[in-house]
Amino acid sequence: MYGRTIRINRVPATITAVLLTIVLIYFLNYHKDERPAIYGMLRSDNKVNLRKMLIAAIQAAQRGGLEVLDVAHSRQLKERSKGKTAEGVNDPFTDADGRSHCVMKQGMQRLFPRVRIFSEEDKEQCKDAHSFDLDRTVLPETAVVPDVAVTAQDVTIWIDPLDATKEFTEELYEYVTTMVCVAVAGRPVIGVIHNPFSGQTAWAWVGHTMSEYLDELRKLPRLQSDQPIITVSRSHAAAVKDVARNVFGEQVSLLTAAGAGYKVLQVVANNATAYLHSSIIKKWDICAGEAILRALGGTMTTLDDEPINYGPDDSPVNEGGLLASLEKHEEYMERISKYRSMHNGKLV
Repeated sequence: MYGRTIRINRVPATITAVLLTIVLIYFLNYHKDERPAIYGMLRSDNKVNLRKMLIAAIQAAQRGGLEVLDVAHSRQLKERSKGKTAEGVNDPFTDADGRSHCVMKQGMQRLFPRVRIFSEEDKEQCKDAHSFDLDRTVLPETAVVPDVAVTAQDVTIWIDPLDATKEFTEELYEYVTTMVCVAVAGRPVIGVIHNPFSGQTAWAWVGHTMSEYLDELRKLPRLQSDQPIITVSRSHAAAVKDVARNVFGEQVSLLTAAGAGYKVLQVVANNATAYLHSSIIKKWDICAGEAILRALGGTMTTLDDEPINYGPDDSPVNEGGLLASLEKHEEYMERISKYRSMHNGKLV
């Protein structure tokens, strides 16, 4: 028998396929409880579930908020400057920004590895690995949240791990938020704005559902005023105040505030009729707010009345300023356009 070659014939591919099919049919018939998992394996792995993304976005914002709270309570901010903003204002960074970023981005990345994620603090290196499992209880029991699958390559996630860092260092905590936004085909559809210090989380999924807190905010009494009340940034208020007065008149009421997320919620809560920003702004600052406004029937555009795109190939910088409102958006844009036409296209 030495030197003899033992030849093993390969099973034809068609026979293999038939055998696998028989095994699968047997398994599905006798293990009915496992059918959802098997069907999930058979579906394309190029899809992501927006219901799960909503749950994860809420969890990420709240978990990031816990990191912000922990640093605030310790008072070990480890503050340093990232440089100056376009308006010449110091742009600070703290340990809370970094810790929140790592928890939020790594948690979302582990759950949705095929989705492109942008965070304000992407340049920071995370020393530890972070993850979390989906917790359905972040949604109210009464919420009707459907399963909607979309192509992963169409989805972009925008994370602001700590909005209003300057105010955080000044202990003006009412302005501080953590934010997550999910955009599909460049349009924001899920937005989460969480204040770590009040514990309140405003979130919405356009066309489907919203948080009880957001629903309460939008039901607050409407402003009784003949003149618009415009919320603007407190950190570079001089220029935008001039724009607001030029467009809406000297009698316009101005509400200075910090944090893009906070200012959007002032519009939602009817403390302001519109949010005006006249210079460049990063998209992680505004994506969640736009999703929430869209869910409530509101609008956010550039000052040229152009939509803001949040796709994976779009610039993270919005250079066209913005106007955000729940009502009268077209009327306000007409005022802006009229003023520009009378002043060679300029607002100031």
